[in-house]
Amino acid sequence: MTTVGAKEGDLVELVSPEGEAAGVATVAQAHQVPGRLHRAFSVLLVDPAGRLLLQQRAAGKTRFPLRWANACCGHPAPGEAVADAARRRLAEEIGVRDVALTELGVYVYRAEDPATGRVEHEFDHVLVGRVGEDLALTPDPAEVAALRWVTIPKLSAALADEPDSYAPWLPGVVALLPQD
Repeated sequence: MTTVGAKEGDLVELVSPEGEAAGVATVAQAHQVPGRLHRAFSVLLVDPAGRLLLQQRAAGKTRFPLRWANACCGHPAPGEAVADAARRRLAEEIGVRDVALTELGVYVYRAEDPATGRVEHEFDHVLVGRVGEDLALTPDPAEVAALRWVTIPKLSAALADEPDSYAPWLPGVVALLPQD
């Protein structure tokens, strides 16, 4: 189990608008107003039925707590490969190991959290993993309040009806999924 606040001192890689490394900052520094553009990742997990795994972020998260988001998010350490960091966080947050990840693209966004006063300004690498029906999930309660599977049409309707229940990056991340 992790302690969410302990991650605030971890280093992230600051980047230019083109994604070139431009320095380092702590997680806390990068997320203070006005927000500093930094490298991040978002992982989408898709089951054989085409459903997406969503996680409700834990109440202790410093940014967008209790909002529904994609399966896993995080920041690679400076110099760490994005896919390696994503696999590490999948294991830490929801207990998923040994899933092949494919990068779909990058989603750049900036969002202020009205509840915490923090800012997300991320150069977000979006990765997808295809998983089996028998996927075992063991969420860390310090990271995850709940998990659920959802179809894309139902998620699209929910995002339109209740946008404040979802992380602000979720629509942009999901938009990078190929339409089958």
